[in-house]
Amino acid sequence: MLDSQEGLFERADKPPDACAGVSVVIPAHQRPVELRRAIAAVRAQEYAGPLEVVVVFDKAEPDESLTAGGERPVRVLRNVRTPGLAGARNTGILASNNELVAFCDDDDYWKSNKLAQQVDALVASPGAPLVTSAIEVHYDGRVTPRLAGTDVVTHDMLVRSRMSMLHSSTFLFRKSALTQTVGLVNEEIPGSQNEDWDLLLRYSQVHPVLHVDSPLVKVTWGKSSFFSRRWDTKIESSIWMLDQHSDVARHSRGAARLMGQIAFAYACSGHRRRAWMWAARCLRRDPLQWRGALAGAVAVVPPSGEYALGLLHRFGRGV
Repeated sequence: MLDSQEGLFERADKPPDACAGVSVVIPAHQRPVELRRAIAAVRAQEYAGPLEVVVVFDKAEPDESLTAGGERPVRVLRNVRTPGLAGARNTGILASNNELVAFCDDDDYWKSNKLAQQVDALVASPGAPLVTSAIEVHYDGRVTPRLAGTDVVTHDMLVRSRMSMLHSSTFLFRKSALTQTVGLVNEEIPGSQNEDWDLLLRYSQVHPVLHVDSPLVKVTWGKSSFFSRRWDTKIESSIWMLDQHSDVARHSRGAARLMGQIAFAYACSGHRRRAWMWAARCLRRDPLQWRGALAGAVAVVPPSGEYALGLLHRFGRGV
């Protein structure tokens, strides 16, 4: 099955060249200063090919002042699909004009050589539909590189772990994969959270994910992040992942990781009994899964969850 799906990409269109056109989709969510920084970093790429920016405003009035012409135009759109991040991304994908499509969240920004390195990786592997990169986590004045230690990420690796260094702001796709073969961002995921992991799991079933293990994207963490404290959404989307991805649910380590995150979210939101129930499930699947033990402790004093998150974020990690 894998071989036949790989062939779809090879037959669907010609491999990208080193100057393939790129459309960069930036969903906008009430962060005007950060959004302008993200746009500027995209337009400043040291990349020889055509480049456009597609800004998609979700649940907000589009800021037409961002529109720009020239060799690297900026278009401003309104999300016309399901409200939320997934619908905004898909609106931008379907409106894009180029052979390759990249994602960038509005509070993140790219290093100037990001696109050039990733397009080179796609050129070297014409059957691959997706390439990612490592990141730098910026939190409270501290910068932490997060590397994967590999240039190819397999499906099994993503079943075991979310691999958070494969951040959505690093994703560069062949548009044909998004619109013809593997598919768009799933708009049914609760709150659009975990939509990036869902994409990685779906795409890695077709072809290993290419990865440039250099921190080419600066990722901003903190309370300004849209999902940082949405405990209800974290719980619902994590349960959705267990229900929809049977390979993750069957894997002791992968399932325990998600169960520990659910337990931690319940603990931080003050649902002590549910936190302990999910923590117990987590530790039964994998007694070494630290998230279950952490959630059990936080459930005793829910405000301690903020301290635990802050400490982890200082080292470029989350729960």
